[in-house]
Amino acid sequence: QVQLVESGGGLVQAGGSLRLSCGASGRSFSGYTMGWFPQAPGKERDFVAGISWSGGVTEYADSVKGRFTISRDNGKNTVILQMNSLKPEDTAVYYCAAVGAGVPPRNPDRYDYWGQGTQVTVST
Repeated sequence: QVQLVESGGGLVQAGGSLRLSCGASGRSFSGYTMGWFPQAPGKERDFVAGISWSGGVTEYADSVKGRFTISRDNGKNTVILQMNSLKPEDTAVYYCAAVGAGVPPRNPDRYDYWGQGTQVTVST
């Protein structure tokens, strides 16, 4: 079992930056595809970024390309989402998720493990 815990959320002004972290407990997630999924109140989870098990392949939603960067350090069992040029529409609870290596990262229904989420609020 992979247990995930997110941290790094907060309240920032539009144009600001946040660095979200996802750490594993229980087992290493070195053999997993990892993704970040924001969920706004009353809405379903959206895909914003995913990374292959090795870190060699990354994917992003069009809305965050050029602003967000996903990375991982398998030795530390951490995944990072660097969020720059934040916009009010980025406001959501951001969830870290894991699924077996080789699974395409964009569909949240494919993921097996989820963190508790961390709140990101971007003011106008």
